[in-house]
Amino acid sequence: MHRGWRTLTLAFVVASVSLAALLHSPDRLLGVAEGAAADPLLFAAVVLGLYLLRPLVLWPPTLVAVVVGYGYGVVVGLPVALAGAIVTSVGPFYLARWLGTDAPGADRVGSIAEEYLVTTGPVRGVTAARLAPIPADAVTVAASLAGVRFRDFAKGVLVGETPWSLAAVAVGASLATLSAEGATAGGFRLAALTTLAAIAVLAGPAYRRYGHRVSVPLGGQ
Repeated sequence: MHRGWRTLTLAFVVASVSLAALLHSPDRLLGVAEGAAADPLLFAAVVLGLYLLRPLVLWPPTLVAVVVGYGYGVVVGLPVALAGAIVTSVGPFYLARWLGTDAPGADRVGSIAEEYLVTTGPVRGVTAARLAPIPADAVTVAASLAGVRFRDFAKGVLVGETPWSLAAVAVGASLATLSAEGATAGGFRLAALTTLAAIAVLAGPAYRRYGHRVSVPLGGQ
C-alpha cells in the first residue's frame, strides 16, 4: 500500500510540475514582483512565494535571485538569495528521499551519485555540482537519492550557489525593469567560469582516486 501511494504521488508530482512549467510565464510573475518592490512587506511576501513556487515551475534559483537583487540590492540580497536557494531545495530533497527508487531510473541515478560522492565527499561533491551549469533540482534529487544528509547538502549549496547568486543579485540591482530576458543576460559567460571552478574543486579528489592509473613516460625511455 505504501509503495502504491508513493507511485501515485510521483505521478501527480510529475504531472503537476509539467503543467505548471507550461502555464506559468516568468515575465508575468516578474511583473508582479516589480510592482511590489515599493512595499517592503509585500515584496518580501512575493519573494517567499517565488521561492516556494520555483521548484514547481522548474525555474533556476538565479531567476528569483535577480528579483531579490532588484528589490534589496547586492549587500542584503546576497544572503537572502543564498538562504532562498537552500529553502527552495527542501521540498524536492525530502520528496525524493520519501519516493526513494520508485521513479523509473531512480536507483541508477542514486548509484551513480553515490559513486561520485564517495570520490568527492558529500559537501565537495554538492558544491561542484551546484557550481556547474546543471539544473539545481537535478542535483538536489541526485544528492537525496544518494543518501546525503541535508546538513551536508545545504553546506554544498551555500558554497556552490554563491557565485551564481552574487551575479544574479548584481544583475537584478542594475536593472531598471524586471524581465526574463534581462534576468538571463550574461549567463553563458558565468556558466563557463563556474564550470572551471567546479573542475578545480574536483581536481584534488579525482587525482587521489585515479592518479595512480596515469603513468607519465620519462624522457628517453
